[in-house]
Amino acid sequence: MFDQRYIRNFSIIAHIDHGKSTLADQLLLKSGAITQREFREQILDDLAVERERGITVKARAVAINYTVDGQTYELNLIDTPGHVDFHYEVSRSLAACEGALLLVDAFQGVQAQTVANAYAAINANLEIIPALNKIDLPVTRVDEVLEEIETVVGLDTEDCLRVSGKAGIGIDDVFAAIIKRIPAPGGKPTDPLQALVFDSKYDHYRGVVTYIRIKAGSLRKGQKVYFMKAGTAHEVLELGQFRPNMVPCEDMGPGQVGYIVTGIKVLGNVHVGDTVTDFHNRAPAPLPGYEIPQQMVFCGMYPIDATDFEKLREELQKMSLNDASFSFAPDTSEALGFGFRCGFLGMLHMEIIQQRLEQEADVDLIQTAPNVTYELLLRDGTTILIDNPQQVPDTGNIEEFREPIAKVQFILPTDRIGSIMKLSADRRGVYKTTEYLGPNRAQLVYELPLAEIVFDMYDKLKSITAGYGTMNYEVIGYRPADLVKMDIMVKSEKVDALACIVHRSQAERRGRQLCKKLKEQISRHQFEIPIQAALSARIIARETISAVRKDVTAKCYGGDISRKRKLLEKQKEGKKRMKQFGQVEIPQKAFLAVLDTGDED
Repeated sequence: MFDQRYIRNFSIIAHIDHGKSTLADQLLLKSGAITQREFREQILDDLAVERERGITVKARAVAINYTVDGQTYELNLIDTPGHVDFHYEVSRSLAACEGALLLVDAFQGVQAQTVANAYAAINANLEIIPALNKIDLPVTRVDEVLEEIETVVGLDTEDCLRVSGKAGIGIDDVFAAIIKRIPAPGGKPTDPLQALVFDSKYDHYRGVVTYIRIKAGSLRKGQKVYFMKAGTAHEVLELGQFRPNMVPCEDMGPGQVGYIVTGIKVLGNVHVGDTVTDFHNRAPAPLPGYEIPQQMVFCGMYPIDATDFEKLREELQKMSLNDASFSFAPDTSEALGFGFRCGFLGMLHMEIIQQRLEQEADVDLIQTAPNVTYELLLRDGTTILIDNPQQVPDTGNIEEFREPIAKVQFILPTDRIGSIMKLSADRRGVYKTTEYLGPNRAQLVYELPLAEIVFDMYDKLKSITAGYGTMNYEVIGYRPADLVKMDIMVKSEKVDALACIVHRSQAERRGRQLCKKLKEQISRHQFEIPIQAALSARIIARETISAVRKDVTAKCYGGDISRKRKLLEKQKEGKKRMKQFGQVEIPQKAFLAVLDTGDED
């Protein structure tokens, strides 16, 4: 058991792409946790999707031993994601730490997620160490960025570290600051065991591997432990730390971070935020745990092959164990059969889960267009939440339709303010404030409907600001709006998976645009296919896919015209029958056509 006076638990937080994982790699290399031969970029990003996209999706813990003046310290580092969709991962990581290293790019300066993550660390009462990263860049704005950190985040930059994760500059200063400025963890080894479950994953051979941070008491191999929320008892079969691979050990004390294997095979028995305690000497109360994440984007996921339904259920269970901010429930669709309605924190989160299911689990999916959650006040006074357009009751039963509103902070170059204001106004945004962070950068605050943000606002912002704009948003509540459910009919049949909720003022434009998109995506059949958009019983747009026509009279040359007429009549009868019974195949691309908001025009 390590002396807790020499333990430091810290997290690296920053905006996306400001160099968290690269700095973590250098800390591991400098401390000897990995050799130069093992060293590679993003060593802690071990998911295929992370390496492919070059971003961190999952927070990763690793224990480092660092010796200074003959004294060895155990530093528990948690590398966190930077994207707004994975803010929940960051908040969970901060609960397992006493301090945080706030990285800011020496050229890009303070960005939207820098502010959000810094405030999350301040609210968690952590010791924050500001650090300027990428100081080896040919162009930097050191003085301006230090001023931004003081102005926007409110941190004293007198002792701000200057480092380069890529070139390995200032790494010893980082270690010195962590040891000197971050407090040692509290808790006594003699107290009843209290360990916080901050993550977990499923191993095919060993069952559920539970990641824990010990707050008080001690834990040893063979000990019988009790999961307080799940109410189950298990024996610790293996206990260990991440260095950065799993390394078993005999015991662990207060402040240490590691994993336990208890042979749990039932996925529902492990909850992130649960407290692990000694079975015979239980803690009087569980640890506070975490707030339950609020999923804001929902979509249907259906297996292409109906026989894969159970396999998909199993893989979704494993995914929800590894990612507590993801939820799912069984769902059925007339068009697509049996599947699941899944909830996500945002669009990138949804893309990552879909990619992981297809790559890691080898499941072929059809994914429907995402929807946000709406609140409906019915005539009988009851309020319901819906995340699926099919759940919308008849218009006569709805007293008030409410949509989620988010407070959005844009940080962008001052010469692009007008373009962003126009984009926000087009999307029904309400202007709040403008604050200048320096001569060339400003922070705009808007209140926007969440449905207008999640689909492509981030991409539009990046293209308008040439990549220099960033945004962060938080949902602040529901507000009444003039919303309607728009049904899409293909060959006079409603396709439930293509239904969407739109603002009444945009319904006709969206309906016409969607019918045009679907006409491009659905291939021609041997019969005519009408595509219609409807509000209740009123058709507001229509496109027709003409039939593929075979020249049945090609072989019929010369002779009486009645021969040709007979063949054409026969073809007409066949087409009529086909039209009656023919099924229209709708490709995956057509379901995603619903997302295109068509700002181009």
